[in-house]
Amino acid sequence: MKVLLTGYQGYVGSVMSGYLKSRGHSVIGLDTGYFNGLDLWTPPSVDEVRTVDMRNVQEKDIEGVEAIIHLAALSNDPLGDFAPELTDDINFKATMKLAEIAKKHGIKRFVFASSCSLYGAADVSKPVDETSPTLPLTPYAKSKIDCENALLAMKDENFEPVFMRNATCYGDSPRIRIDVVLNNLTARAIVSGEVKLLSDGSAWRPLLHVEDMSASFEAVLTAPANLVSGEAFNVGTNEQNYQVIDIARTVQKVVPGCDLTYSDDAQADARSYRVSFDKLHSVLPNIGFKWNAEKGAAQVAERLKAEKAKAEDLFGRKHIRLEQLKYLVENQNVNADLFWNA
Repeated sequence: MKVLLTGYQGYVGSVMSGYLKSRGHSVIGLDTGYFNGLDLWTPPSVDEVRTVDMRNVQEKDIEGVEAIIHLAALSNDPLGDFAPELTDDINFKATMKLAEIAKKHGIKRFVFASSCSLYGAADVSKPVDETSPTLPLTPYAKSKIDCENALLAMKDENFEPVFMRNATCYGDSPRIRIDVVLNNLTARAIVSGEVKLLSDGSAWRPLLHVEDMSASFEAVLTAPANLVSGEAFNVGTNEQNYQVIDIARTVQKVVPGCDLTYSDDAQADARSYRVSFDKLHSVLPNIGFKWNAEKGAAQVAERLKAEKAKAEDLFGRKHIRLEQLKYLVENQNVNADLFWNA
């Protein structure tokens, strides 16, 4: 299948592109290039590159495409808070523009990268599922539920949107992010000898390895329409619902000799949710998730050591998405609306 993968140069995209190719798909990568070149190691190639801002997507950009996996977005809560109005433009309006063009041109399967963060501050005494109320606490999370609702309204026999509510990602990638919890704690342990929590560690977070995420998206991409069209799926495993303090202790186990410390202003995180992943595993039982937090932390630690990653890189713009966008704005590579300057 010829797949348009938006955001292919990102943390997840640079893993998913290789996975899709390993499964026999042809991958057209579409990306604006904010994170191009910020590689820890060499990413896999795609079959075709289309460099375009999501807000400027045109019909020619989807020529030859049979299905779409849409990852491209301002990709986490700090980025959304950095530019809330742009989060709506990029995450919501541009998504709908892409979907409308896709439907017009007969591209049926549209796999949308949503997020478990749309559950917000949930009752952690029981796990939330796809029927639970949503309570988005940030512009990023709100953009995800807005997209789901609008895409669902477009569903018919000619357009098959699927909503993948991903847990918080972790794991190795050519363009690894250090602004996600497990990777962050592991990197701090490697470079400083301490596992430092910025919160009190009580919040619940479901975790998802980028390789397991890639496998889930490919399974949904090729599944029969009657199983997935118009459906939301929490993506992860029940066993990977962790409290942040337990993630920190896992990193301590993987990187021996580390001290567990807390930021001076550590407080409870309002975002806390335990998630049921039963639906995905019931509908598509053969995905075959392979990872957990301990194995993922060990993988990240091994990679950072092997690449001799430096603290200034790990905690600077190369691996912190917000810092890279600030850099591009401050150096006038992009304007205040994050469009590239000529």
